[in-house]
Amino acid sequence: MVNLKRALLFLTVIFFAVNPFNLKAAEEVHEHAEKTQAEEINAYAEHHLQDDHYFSLFTDKKAGVHYGFPLPVILIDGGLKVFSSGEFHHGEAIVEKGGTYYKLYHGKIYKTDVAGTLTYDDHGHPTNAKPLDFSITKNVVGLFLATFLLFWGFLSLAKTYKKGANNLPKGMGRVLEPLVLYVRDEMAVPNIGHRYKEFMPYLLSVFFLIFTLNILGLTPLGFNVTGNITVTLCLALFTFVITNVKGNKDYWKHIFWMPGVPVPFKFVLAPIEVLGMFTKPFSLMLRLFANITAGHSVVMGLIAIVYLFQQQLTVPGSIGVSMVLTLILFFLELLVAFLQAFIFTMLSSLFIGMAVEEHTHH
Repeated sequence: MVNLKRALLFLTVIFFAVNPFNLKAAEEVHEHAEKTQAEEINAYAEHHLQDDHYFSLFTDKKAGVHYGFPLPVILIDGGLKVFSSGEFHHGEAIVEKGGTYYKLYHGKIYKTDVAGTLTYDDHGHPTNAKPLDFSITKNVVGLFLATFLLFWGFLSLAKTYKKGANNLPKGMGRVLEPLVLYVRDEMAVPNIGHRYKEFMPYLLSVFFLIFTLNILGLTPLGFNVTGNITVTLCLALFTFVITNVKGNKDYWKHIFWMPGVPVPFKFVLAPIEVLGMFTKPFSLMLRLFANITAGHSVVMGLIAIVYLFQQQLTVPGSIGVSMVLTLILFFLELLVAFLQAFIFTMLSSLFIGMAVEEHTHH
C-alpha cells in the first residue's frame, strides 16, 4: 500500500511537471500572427517530433530568448570540422568553416554560399549538398542519458547480487528486478527455450533501452528518440542480424527448401520465406516508430484543440479540461511506453526462438 502511494505521488509530480510545458507550448502556437493557426500548430508539432542540433526546453518568444544550450556540431567535409551549434543562432546565421559556408535549415545542415542561398525542388525540399553529419544532436543526448541511467540502475542491482543470493535489492534495483524476471520468464524462456541465457543480454538491453527512452519522452526534456525511424531501424537490424547469424540448419532449410511439401511448392515457398526474413524486422521498425510518433502527435493535437476552444470559442474552464485530458493521455502514454518495449522484445525473442528451434521431422 505504501509503494502504491509512492507511485501515485511520483506520477502526480511528473504530471504537474509536464503540464506547464504543455500549456506553454500551446501559448507558443499563437505567437506568430503572420501565419495561420493551422500552420503554427503543424510547425510546432513537426519541431517536437524532429531531432535538433540545439537542446531547447522552451522559448520565450516575447523576450526572444531560447532556454536551453547548444550542442556540438561534427562535420566531415574536406576534413573534420567541429564547432558549436550556437553559431547558427537557431538557423538565422551562416557559419563559415574552412572556406565553406553552412546553413541550418529545419534541423539539417546544408552547404551554401555566403548569402545562405538554398535551392528547392518541386516539392519544396532543398537540393543543396549536405556534409557528412556526425553531430551530437538532442536524440543522441537522450541515448547517452538513457545509457547512463541503465548503467547506474543495473550496476546497483549487480552489487546487491554480489553480496549474496539472498540479499534483497534496494533503491532502483527493486524496480528493475521484477522487470528482469518478467523478461526472462514471460518472453525469453517460453519463446527461446533452453538456450534463453544466450540471448538474455540482448533482450534485457533492448527492453530497458526502449522503455527508458519512452519514459524520457514524457518528461519536459522533450526527447523523441524512439519516434526517430533511424533509431528504430538500428534496433530492428540488431534483431535481424542476431536471428540470422544464430539460425541453425533447420531454420535455413525451412526457408530455402521447406520439408514436407511437394517439390514444385518448394520453389514457390522459398521466395516468400526469403521475403519474410526482411518483413519481420521491417514490422519491428515501423510499429515502434509509428506508435510513438502517433502518441506524441495526438498529445500535440489535443493541446492545440483546447487552446483553439479557449481563444476562438471562449469555452469556459478550458484550462481544467486541458489538465484532465493531459493527465488521461499521460497515463495512456505510460502504458504505451511499456507496451511498445514489451512488443518489440517479445517479437524479437519469438523470431530468435524460431531461428534456433530444433525441429524433428518424420
